[in-house]
Amino acid sequence: MLTRSFWFLGTACLAALAFAASARADGQVNILTWEGYGDPSFISQFEAETGCKVTATYVGSNDDFAPKLAAGGGVYDLITPSIDTTKTMILAGFVEPIDLSQIPRFNEIYEKFRSAEGINHEGQVYGVPWAWGSIPFMYRTDKIPQSEAPTSLKALWDPKYQGRISLWDDKSAVYVAARLGGDMNIYALDDAQLEKAKAKLIEQKPLVRKYWATAGELVDLYAAGEVWISNTWGGYQSALLAEQGIPVVEFIPEEGAEGWMDSWMVVKDTPNLECAYKFLNMSVSELGQCGVANVNGYSAANPVAAKKCMTPDQYEALHQDDVEYLDSLLLWQNLGDRIEAYTNTWNAVKAAN
Repeated sequence: MLTRSFWFLGTACLAALAFAASARADGQVNILTWEGYGDPSFISQFEAETGCKVTATYVGSNDDFAPKLAAGGGVYDLITPSIDTTKTMILAGFVEPIDLSQIPRFNEIYEKFRSAEGINHEGQVYGVPWAWGSIPFMYRTDKIPQSEAPTSLKALWDPKYQGRISLWDDKSAVYVAARLGGDMNIYALDDAQLEKAKAKLIEQKPLVRKYWATAGELVDLYAAGEVWISNTWGGYQSALLAEQGIPVVEFIPEEGAEGWMDSWMVVKDTPNLECAYKFLNMSVSELGQCGVANVNGYSAANPVAAKKCMTPDQYEALHQDDVEYLDSLLLWQNLGDRIEAYTNTWNAVKAAN
């Protein structure tokens, strides 16, 4: 990259340096994303085939995207916010429309995702759906016997599990408490409903061992025997625990579960546009779709690609052919001007004695 110290160079030298900088830019793509989305198991092949070097920076919450992009500096080329955050990125001007003519396999993606309000704005598409899944709950089967197998969110408020409960340190904890209280309009809670959810979470707080912030932190809490029951990123942390021989089971409570979908979005004015589009095309191909499924245990957004690279058992287990399952999830929504109220509610819970 050119620096101010080169301002005095002649025109010919400047042109040569600019060309070199451009060539280097074409060979890289910097992604701001979730754990596992930059895994070498599939990223290395992408790099070898395209010559585009991938550098990944990871987030622990959707609330991390805006501050990092607002800091500026052209650090990132692609981001993967969830469907409740994508519209915020669009309205803030952080991302640019996708040129669908450069994504030949876009129409293979589930129509529910392609037409999602969160990635469509004023007739243009701003995201390439990548992966989806649920936010189920999970428990250790060697600590909670089959005779007590939880089926309801009530288990996370059960005093017999005091000190063994965890919740994600995220405003989505409000969604959990709201559902337990019978309020299923979890993305449109009024002030009274938020107060009720807050009271329920404060009631639960003495039972909580820790609010987990990252996937690895929750895995460590389970592995150490400190947590027996929690919510989880469906398919991911349970697989990591299985590798350690820690017996856990995921379950969808009778009060329902949230669903999420992550999309790749192009950061506005990225200098690495060519590599960014190569990455987008990789993401919806067999390499990318089975890459994220095999590493994270998440479902793929392109069922056509998934069917070609998954075994029939994996395809079925990830609900790739089960539209009813997808439709049953309470897919995250943008909270609009209510986001501050939700965030303040969760922060008040954490600050409560």
